[in-house]
Amino acid sequence: MFRRRSDEAASSATALAEQDAAPQPRDPQAKKGRPTPKRSEAEASRRTRVSVPKDSKEAARQSRERLRAEREKQREALINGDERALPARDKGPVRRFARDYMDSRWSVAEFFLPFAVLILILSIVRVPALQLLSTLLFLIFLILVIVDFVRLGLGLRRSLTNRFPEADTRGAVMYGLMRNLQLRRLRLPKPQVKRGEHP
Repeated sequence: MFRRRSDEAASSATALAEQDAAPQPRDPQAKKGRPTPKRSEAEASRRTRVSVPKDSKEAARQSRERLRAEREKQREALINGDERALPARDKGPVRRFARDYMDSRWSVAEFFLPFAVLILILSIVRVPALQLLSTLLFLIFLILVIVDFVRLGLGLRRSLTNRFPEADTRGAVMYGLMRNLQLRRLRLPKPQVKRGEHP
């Protein structure tokens, strides 16, 4: 007696659940909630969809070509200074300001690499006086580079705080200082300001 009642209740609950799950027919007069795309737009979106080839070699080739095209685009952006295609580490107004700040100033640090090569050549020569001189010159130059780094780093930090009070400027000072270690003509992205010009 109790069993029959519970079976009936279970079957009625199952029937109600199936009715809820069944798709309700849509009223043809009701709006669908989005505009119907034009035929030309629909065809264009179908054409632009990337079709993944079934052949793994072909897929790898397409992937390599895409990466090569992206690298070429980034290389051109680094030369021309086009913000849209720059790598993520160079993008944004904060990084651009840090670059312009360093590019507009003379610094001792940018001559570090040529000077280090000269010191290396002097230290190889087997003349004790020249070797001692090269060591002294290297120490003096290193001290000058450190002082210059401190001067430029503090100046850049102050300028970033004044120019971008609300922006995240983490890493921008180190980014500018590392750029400063390169000769001006070898820097990428290419300098967009002249020496002495305020960014």
